[in-house]
Amino acid sequence: MIIRVSDIPLPVLLGLLALCLGLSAFFSGTETALMSFNRYQLRTMANAGHRGAILAERLLERPDRLIGLILLGNNLVNNFAAMLVTVIVLRLYGDEWIAVGAGVLTLVMLIFCEVGPKTYGALHPRLLATTSSYVYTGLQWLLRPIVYAISWVTNGALRLIGVTVDRSTQQTTLSREELRTVVAEAGVMIPRSHQQMLLGIIDLERITVDDIMIPRQDIAGIDLDDEWERILDQLRQTPHTRLPVYRGGIEDMVGLLHMKRVAQELARGSLDRERLEEVARQREPYYVPESTPLTVQLANFQRDRRRMAFVVDEYGDVLGLVTLEDILEEIVGEFTSDPGTMTQRDVHRETSGALIINAGASIRDLNRRLGWSLPTDGPKTLNGLLLERLENIPTAGTVLRIDGMQFEVLQIADNTVRTVRVRGPQHASGSTEGVVDRVGKP
Repeated sequence: MIIRVSDIPLPVLLGLLALCLGLSAFFSGTETALMSFNRYQLRTMANAGHRGAILAERLLERPDRLIGLILLGNNLVNNFAAMLVTVIVLRLYGDEWIAVGAGVLTLVMLIFCEVGPKTYGALHPRLLATTSSYVYTGLQWLLRPIVYAISWVTNGALRLIGVTVDRSTQQTTLSREELRTVVAEAGVMIPRSHQQMLLGIIDLERITVDDIMIPRQDIAGIDLDDEWERILDQLRQTPHTRLPVYRGGIEDMVGLLHMKRVAQELARGSLDRERLEEVARQREPYYVPESTPLTVQLANFQRDRRRMAFVVDEYGDVLGLVTLEDILEEIVGEFTSDPGTMTQRDVHRETSGALIINAGASIRDLNRRLGWSLPTDGPKTLNGLLLERLENIPTAGTVLRIDGMQFEVLQIADNTVRTVRVRGPQHASGSTEGVVDRVGKP
């Protein structure tokens, strides 16, 4: 028995039309939800055993098949809805109103079956994605031959233009910069201090040991050629746990001295110059190239059970010293909340607000502890930055402006800038950045 459309009651036709519009809205909204749902949140839910998330993740493993299934259903209900509207308009108003019916249907579908559902799906993807996955899993099983045929034809067409669709091409990993953005935008989900630690870990790979090392001239050590009383004074007053021991200069390294061994020898009354050298030789110095990334050096410290290493250049000359604590501070920040740890030694504030700074201080330390943004991709110390910008050895009184701050050279020694006075933008005279004034004695 054949049922003609003209025999179907009008309420039934209207009910079928409403059903088609509802299905169209379902397909549109769930498509957007599934495609916009955060893949890492979905994977987290799936790993926690959420059944809907597991099904959604399986569906998204082959997005070509999922999209084919959604568009197949969407086009079927949309075409059927257009046919129903045509029949309803013919029955109620006649064929001259068909164009009006088509226009009304287009407007209704645009608002209630496309824009509205897609917007909701983009704003609330979790609920739609996890619940619709049950429906799509069943539909995919029922319509498997049709879905596979559509996918095969579509993938074949894509291959003609050089696009291959398979699981191996679906990259879900994040780059370092993308991961930085995710952590930085975590907001209240991750405390600010934890964000800084995570960003510090991410940045370790692109920071090298020479970026954070203690400069050679700042390395505290024991020179065996010094007078014995001077050596004893150093041992009594040093704040360090380990000290390098050398003869004449740090290039002629003897070994490393642990203060615990010194205390033991002092307790026995057996500490003299020869015994000090003997104890130091029991621990050989550890050298690393200046270009070693912090991630590599951290692993090396852990593997070799070391806590400090001497940084050398390509000629083997010692450039500085890096410690395990220095690397950890790049991750967790300073181990003390008192910023005076660095500023008491390298930075002094005048009553006018200007800063007197040791030019041998690390630019990274100054940026981190004073909130500056001096460039760190060149020289490592403030002295190096000033010499690079000036392109010569300045005289006392030379003034240079960098990043809106005024740097006045106060002291020169051994062809290096020793101390500078720094004034912020509020104290500067407003000259163009990079302008050099020479107001000191020639």
